[in-house]
Amino acid sequence: MRDSLSDMSHHQMPEDQQLRQYFAAVDKDRSGLINGAELQSALSNGTFNAFNLDTVHLMISMFDTNKKGTISLEEFGRLWRYITDWLNCFRSFDADNSGSIDAKELATALQSFGYRFSPEFYTSLTTRFEGRIHFDDFLKICIHLQSLTQEFRKYDTDLDGVITVSYEQFISLVFAIVLRRH
Repeated sequence: MRDSLSDMSHHQMPEDQQLRQYFAAVDKDRSGLINGAELQSALSNGTFNAFNLDTVHLMISMFDTNKKGTISLEEFGRLWRYITDWLNCFRSFDADNSGSIDAKELATALQSFGYRFSPEFYTSLTTRFEGRIHFDDFLKICIHLQSLTQEFRKYDTDLDGVITVSYEQFISLVFAIVLRRH
């Protein structure tokens, strides 16, 4: 099963019947819902290791409409599309086809999304991942970056990329992201 999901069926959406089969294979307890541990066991980050559990929980929280920490078949389908799209994106920026992204490739990716950071930022970020960012961590970075940007924009009313916030506002901003997934 892990090979099927990590390959993402050649980067396209599977037919409904195939998606149901994937869902059933992942739903180990036959509850009709997939939890974080079940999803993690089905996904590979491209290194034959399971997805980072934090990334799995972030993804579930994005698609879990009833906020119970599980996803249904319908939500699984939307998650599949989301992962497939991000996997295609990741591979398009993995210029050397190494299966991971270095600081230069990360800069290219984030700049294409409209972000402008210093070279030191990219180096610092990739250093946290031992110099190479695998797919699951790339996804985690992009999800957090999007959430942080949304929260930042609430304070950046003139859209100049600069805000002045009190300590309490800063903590509120951070907690809005950190606690959103719980």
